[in-house]
Amino acid sequence: MSDQRSEPARTRVLTDRQRLAWLRLIRSENVGPVTFRALINHAGSAEAAIKALPDLSRRGGKRTIRVFSQGDAEDEIEALEKMGGRLRALGEYGYPPLLRYVDGAPPLISVRGSDDRLAEDATIAMVGARNASLAGLKIAGEIATGLGAAGYTIVSGLARGIDAAAHRAALASGTVAVMAGGIDVIYPVENRDLHWSLLENDGAVISEMPLGWKPRSRDFPRRNRLISGVSLATVLIEAARASGSLHTARFAAEQNRDVLAVPGSPLDPRSEGGNRLIRDGATLVTSASDILESLGPRRPFPEPPSIEIEEPGRDAEPHRIRVAENDRGRVLSALGGAPVEIDELIRYTELEARIVHVILLELELAGRLERHPGQKVSLIDSR
Repeated sequence: MSDQRSEPARTRVLTDRQRLAWLRLIRSENVGPVTFRALINHAGSAEAAIKALPDLSRRGGKRTIRVFSQGDAEDEIEALEKMGGRLRALGEYGYPPLLRYVDGAPPLISVRGSDDRLAEDATIAMVGARNASLAGLKIAGEIATGLGAAGYTIVSGLARGIDAAAHRAALASGTVAVMAGGIDVIYPVENRDLHWSLLENDGAVISEMPLGWKPRSRDFPRRNRLISGVSLATVLIEAARASGSLHTARFAAEQNRDVLAVPGSPLDPRSEGGNRLIRDGATLVTSASDILESLGPRRPFPEPPSIEIEEPGRDAEPHRIRVAENDRGRVLSALGGAPVEIDELIRYTELEARIVHVILLELELAGRLERHPGQKVSLIDSR
C-alpha cells in the first residue's frame, strides 16, 4: 500500500443544541436519512424542521406524527456518554469519511472506541458465512492479518463465522464492527468478549440505531449497507446464494467500491454466492497479496459531495413554499405502485421541482411514499 493517505477533514462541529435537534429529527416517525436532509433543506435547520413535522405530515394525509421528545433525546445522549460512547454527525471527525459518499448516509451514528480509527479511509470490509468451514475461517484470518500488516483497518459485522474470524485476526492492527441493533446490544451474545477485545485494542463499534434496539431481520440489510459504505472494498469469503453477505457485496458495487471474492468448491453451497460474484465480474482473490495487488496504490478520494444540511453557525431562513391543493392532486394522480424517477415526475406534472419535492416530503412523512434507489419513488399500497 502506498503511504498516500487523505487527511481526515474536520468540516463540521455541531453545537450541543444542534446535536440534540439532529437526534430528535432522525428519531422521529417516518424520518430516514434522505427525509432528514430534505427536511433541513426545506426548513433551514433541524429545530425548524421539528416544528414543521406536524403540519407537513397533516398535509400529506396523516393526522398525527410521533416526534422524538427532547427528554428522550437527552436521555439517549446521557446514556451513550455513560458507556463511553458519543454521537458523531455526518462530516464530523470520527464519522467514517468514506460513508459520506453513500446516498442516504446516516446523519448521525453512535460510536464507541477510537475516533482516530474511524477517521481512517484505509478500510476493507470482510464478510461471509456464519456457518463457515474451517478452511474459510483460516483464510479469513490469514487475509485479515495480511491486510492489517499492510496498514488497512478491517470492517465487519461482528457476526458468527467469517466476520468474527476477520475481527479476531485484525485485533492487533485495528478493526471496526458495525452493529445491526443499538450500539449497546451485542449480537450474537457469544461475541461479547470479542466486542470488548476490539474496543480495548484501539478498534471501534458503530451503529445508526437507537440505544437498546434489538436487531430485526430487516435491520441487517441496513447494517450491511453501512459495512460496505465505510470501506474502500468488500471481500467475500463463503456466502450462500441469497445470503446477507452477498447483499453487502452488491451494496459495495452500487456504491462504486471494489468487490473481491475468494472462490470455493462448486459442491459447497456456502461458495455458491462468491463463485457467482466472480462469474459476474468480481475480482478473484485467494490471499491478502492478491487484494493489495488488485487495489493498487492508494488514491485519495475526491472531495465528498457538499453537505447541504445545517452549517454550524448559519442562520438559515426556512424556505416558504406555497403548495396548491390541485398541485398535490397532480402529483398523487401521477404516482402509483411502480417506482418512477423524480425528474420524470417533475417533467410530467410540469410543476416546479421544489414544489414536487415538498409534496413528496409530505407524503413520506404521512407514511404514504416509498423511496427507491436511483432517485425513484412510489406510493405505498394502503389496502
